[in-house]
Amino acid sequence: MSEKILVTGGCGYIGSHVVRQLSEAGNKVVVYDNLSTGFPNALIHGEELVLADLSDTAALNDAFQTHKCDTVLHFAAAIVAPESVSQPLKYYNNNTRNTLGLLGVCIRHRVKRFIFSSTAAVYGFPEEGMAGEESVTAPINPYGSSKLMSEWMLRDTCAAHDMKYVALRYFNVAGADPEARMGQRTPEATHLIKVACQAALGMRENVAIYGTDYPTPDGSGVRDYIHIEDLASAHLHALRYLEEGGESTIMNVGYGRGSSVRQVLNMVKKVSGANFNVTEAGRRPGDPASLVARAEKIGKLTGWSPRYNDLRNIIEDAWRWESNLASQNKQ
Repeated sequence: MSEKILVTGGCGYIGSHVVRQLSEAGNKVVVYDNLSTGFPNALIHGEELVLADLSDTAALNDAFQTHKCDTVLHFAAAIVAPESVSQPLKYYNNNTRNTLGLLGVCIRHRVKRFIFSSTAAVYGFPEEGMAGEESVTAPINPYGSSKLMSEWMLRDTCAAHDMKYVALRYFNVAGADPEARMGQRTPEATHLIKVACQAALGMRENVAIYGTDYPTPDGSGVRDYIHIEDLASAHLHALRYLEEGGESTIMNVGYGRGSSVRQVLNMVKKVSGANFNVTEAGRRPGDPASLVARAEKIGKLTGWSPRYNDLRNIIEDAWRWESNLASQNKQ
């Protein structure tokens, strides 16, 4: 078991679920977050919070000096692909440059293990709509590029120093804690399932389908949606893999099958019982027709296997969370 784990962005959607699972597994966790998109009440087990920005090298050094962390899980990043096209420097600054600074501090404090939150956006337009770890990386937006550059820095840094890493390339994370203790809190989030649940609750006028003429069965984009609980557990498996002497590597995290935008919206309507308005719009720049994982590697190397790999299950948990959150906000 690790001495202490530093989690950057641990108050965010993905980070908070991982922090909860780490704590429940008996790990000592320190969260480092500037709360620009995170929420401190997502830390439900009393984890220590260092409120600071990743660009603040002095604060980072102090956190490592104080807490003696030997493992880092790095989630802090800007993640909205369309926004990255209009604000590329925000993404290269927040994602790439801040990762560079973090890596420098990690080497200075002799961190042993580093798990990086990467993305399927590094693949761009994969052949036949599926991507494995060996697939060509050709990002089509600054978000994907900023993450790929961070992967390269991590690879080269670990090759030169006594630190091992796992970069987890996520596909489309969705859902919420099945006990509805935590989920996606950002009001203006762009995740399709959250947006659709908000529409079902009457919080949005409609949900747009961006692109209806893709070469897919129903013309809408196809994505590999993975339950947040399964994604979080993949990090614990990756950590154990490194603790047991595993070599640095990259792993996809997905289910290996896709659902279309229309299928998602229809399922949200079934689960919620609400018939919200759906509009059709043109394709967005940088959206592939299909993006589905080849994800056998993580199971073979770490023993990870999903528990919630069903679209209805994902949406039921998301719907429960969004309904509770809406009720809380009204109080």
